[in-house]
Amino acid sequence: MAVHSKNMFSIVLSLWSWLLLLLTLDGLVARPNHLEWDPVIRLPGEVVDDAEVDEVGTRWAVLVAGSSGYGNYRHQADVCHAYQLLIKGGVKEENIVVFMYDDIANNELNPRPGVIINHPQGPNVYVGVPKDYTGDNVTAENLYAVILGDKSKVKGGSGKVINSKSEDRIFIYYSDHGGPGVLGMPNMPYVYAMDFIDVLKKNMHLGVTKRWLYTLKLVKVVACLRVSCQRILMFM
Repeated sequence: MAVHSKNMFSIVLSLWSWLLLLLTLDGLVARPNHLEWDPVIRLPGEVVDDAEVDEVGTRWAVLVAGSSGYGNYRHQADVCHAYQLLIKGGVKEENIVVFMYDDIANNELNPRPGVIINHPQGPNVYVGVPKDYTGDNVTAENLYAVILGDKSKVKGGSGKVINSKSEDRIFIYYSDHGGPGVLGMPNMPYVYAMDFIDVLKKNMHLGVTKRWLYTLKLVKVVACLRVSCQRILMFM
């Protein structure tokens, strides 16, 4: 009896193995491209040909340093470094919007005036970084207006916004302090989770006042307690 049960168990296990294999093969046939990676922002060393760029549309980026003061040096250094990587990776300067208070490079505490580094032996990442929104213009309201491409809501700064279309890709990078449901900004109010979610949803589903269906592809948050910020993406 024990031998018979053991044989039956082996047969059932074998049948299940074959069934799982068939289901897997069926999935591969039905979705031949499901393992392909569709990069948003390519690595700096990757070569991007013109045909491929045309295929994925325009690449945009919004870089945000949400703090001020020399004690928060790293946040603006991170944003400047991100800008250099994006430029090296082929993203056009006119498609990158930078938010930074801009009080670090020439701060009296900076031993190397006009220089910002993100590594002790690193180069000056401050060179060439556009000053789109600095000082009092680094606000949540301007950030939301830029993401939505709404120039009428922008106050101060360069006026540059994300003028994307349905096939475009948008990369948002934020560096600063954060807490449960909130991200810091140098000027009040802060960026609150539900407000940010609403903006991202509008960006993806905007079609009432504009022709294009916008698509947000990647948000990168580097902040204290960023796990609370990552929950934002669960709603997307």
